[in-house]
Amino acid sequence: MKKKYVLIASLLMATSLLAACGSKEGSATQKENIKVEEKGMPIVKEKIKMTMMAPGLTKTEWEDLAAAKALEDLTNIDFDYITPPQTDFETKLNLAFASDELPDVIFGAGSSLLKNSVQSDQGAQGNLLALEDLIKEHAPNLNKILEENPEFKKSITAPDSHIYSLPRLYPEETSNPLYISPLWYNGEWLEKLGVKELPKNTDELYTLLKRFKTEDPNGNGKQDEIPLSDGNKLLIIRTWLLPAFGMKSQTIEEQDGKVRFAAMSKDYKEYLTFMNKLYSEGLLDKEVFSQSPDQFQGNTETDKVGLFSAYASYMATGKNPADALNDPMFQQITSDIQDTPLAPGHPRVGTGTFAITKKCPSPEAAIRWADYLYTEEGADLAGNGPEGAFWQYETNKDGEKVRVYVGEDKQKMEEDRGKIGIDYGLVTPGLQNDYVTSIRETADAPARSIWSEFQEKETKAKVTPYEEVPFPVVYMTKEETDQIATTSTDILTYVEQMEAKFITGVESLDNWDKYVKNLKGMDVDNYVKVYQQAYDRWAKAE
Repeated sequence: MKKKYVLIASLLMATSLLAACGSKEGSATQKENIKVEEKGMPIVKEKIKMTMMAPGLTKTEWEDLAAAKALEDLTNIDFDYITPPQTDFETKLNLAFASDELPDVIFGAGSSLLKNSVQSDQGAQGNLLALEDLIKEHAPNLNKILEENPEFKKSITAPDSHIYSLPRLYPEETSNPLYISPLWYNGEWLEKLGVKELPKNTDELYTLLKRFKTEDPNGNGKQDEIPLSDGNKLLIIRTWLLPAFGMKSQTIEEQDGKVRFAAMSKDYKEYLTFMNKLYSEGLLDKEVFSQSPDQFQGNTETDKVGLFSAYASYMATGKNPADALNDPMFQQITSDIQDTPLAPGHPRVGTGTFAITKKCPSPEAAIRWADYLYTEEGADLAGNGPEGAFWQYETNKDGEKVRVYVGEDKQKMEEDRGKIGIDYGLVTPGLQNDYVTSIRETADAPARSIWSEFQEKETKAKVTPYEEVPFPVVYMTKEETDQIATTSTDILTYVEQMEAKFITGVESLDNWDKYVKNLKGMDVDNYVKVYQQAYDRWAKAE
């Protein structure tokens, strides 16, 4: 078993890590001697070693992952793993930069652990390599995607016009990511009330919620119905109702090239007015700002809620997935100030997934290794591992050769996947592919679950056509990041607190001007200015 390195701030351990990662002279020598194959596998004919720093896993060790072993056999690149726990990863990574005890590559960190500002800073210092030329010359799969999707390239380009990390991509043809969990209608209530069409505007939504409250749709003879509720305070409801008033975000959003802080707009005031009306008439859950997830679940499982938040409706109601197909997804609605449906869209790109440091003995080999993950085969191997580890081929009743989960306990399928794939629970380089990563529970089970197909159909009909990204993924300079950090906590906390007060009536909307004045006193205008600068750079990037 490979040695598992752990970064510790001591001179003795630093010395051993220096030997593990390779000295500057050693790396330079290796770079001259490593011949990289430009096509096919393996990437190098003679096996080479590299060090990879990646967040520690919860279900197994990195060196035991079947997908990692298969990639080693396929590519001839053998990684030794430096795996701090996810909770300590950012600290250990910063220590590695400060001490110059760098791994060869950084994997699976994502922008939360390898922040965009850190990439820019460490790239400028030469600790992270600029990757754009390597991508053009040695990563044909990723390069093709970036050429066909220029917005992806913009979102991974730092302020100095270099690319310091590879992305996680969600192409439209292979994935259908929702911006956040949906809202779902209680289908049994709709049937009981004879509702044939879902609300298309705020007036129709209000009318339906009123019927939920007054017409006893759960049939127990009590007026205990909660028309609208959310298990995440107001996060999900807000996300899907703001667009009815012309907003894609509560805070920073871009409209026609201009950045604004939505929570101080007249549109937002109209949203608050509507939500206050729902709350004051008992149509919005009175406990929405204070209830625990368990309390919310208790209400949805006992048939007390008409419109509710959940990744899938059956997860909230406790139904069998097949019995939840009559719970329709919330349809985007309009209002007097927004006459066309609008929905927040997923930016379809994540950053910080794979970086190459100055210590890497062969950046060309490293980038080719990562580039394989931007193919369907590579994405599938990364997630599901090789045949025999998590899945095997079987023949179904129609004579088709299909891939089937090898475990006996189907309830442990996802747990077992976490012991196989290199992308489980991490933001990793490559393609999100909802189709090739599906493994059947049995040979005669459908390729995708009935619920998955239903949810995809609902999303494509009710969300996808109206999606607009609230704000693109952008890189900020260190100075910009520091400015945002100085004010963001106070601003965002104040907005959240005042939203609850305005909706519940604790604070009258007559005090709107005072609220806006307080935001300006928190320097919200400069907050917006910084985002505008970052957006302008993104828009001009090539």
